[in-house]
Amino acid sequence: MYNVNRHFDTFARERFKYYGLAGSAANRPERNTAEAAGCRIGPSWEVATTTKRGRPASASRADVLRAVAEQYISGRRVDLTVVARRLGVGRATIYRWFGSREALIGEAVAIELERLVAAKRRLVTRRGPIGLIEVFDLINRSLAKSIALRRLLEQEPSVAMRLLTASDGVVQPRAVACVEELIQAEASAGTFNPPADPGALAYAIVRLAEAFLYNDAAIGIRGDHRRLRDVEAALLGVPSAALDDLPAD
Repeated sequence: MYNVNRHFDTFARERFKYYGLAGSAANRPERNTAEAAGCRIGPSWEVATTTKRGRPASASRADVLRAVAEQYISGRRVDLTVVARRLGVGRATIYRWFGSREALIGEAVAIELERLVAAKRRLVTRRGPIGLIEVFDLINRSLAKSIALRRLLEQEPSVAMRLLTASDGVVQPRAVACVEELIQAEASAGTFNPPADPGALAYAIVRLAEAFLYNDAAIGIRGDHRRLRDVEAALLGVPSAALDDLPAD
């Protein structure tokens, strides 16, 4: 796939290199090792670190998504006029492909989150509920340090909170699907007996992350990942003493 130590945390300030379309649903047969690790990964492409001169002969939906991702990851405000001019496509075409600017940004954020989840799962060797807590903790720490998310929340607070937390949006359902697939994988392997329906459990975990990480009165990133880990552990039935074996800050 890719060098996980270099590129797994695309929410950081570093330039990102890999990107892909993804989606997931519960109770599907395992498709490959990466998907069984917890989140479906679709086609990927490389993103150039410098802009080439001139316009491409034609631009695709994927090209637009990639250009928006570059703006988002770099902490810039997503400007569809710039994207349209750079790619030589009309704004009307972009809106026809994605429906709205908010939906387009949500797609970019969701893809990055899906890749982050899959990469963190591959880094963790523990299985069962303690393994899930370690994966969640690594994800939460990355989100808390995310420059891209921080800039998005600073630049467009109401839009950012809506696209990140709306149950009928793009990001939250995809986040829930990823977490549910992580839980289902452990349950299928016989290493975890979920205390509740995996879908409901995944939804609760995602909502907790939203509350502890960035959904506060000031609208920003709180980054309270330590207390979040403790609450998630209680939700999965992991004793507090077991958390002492997890990596420290």
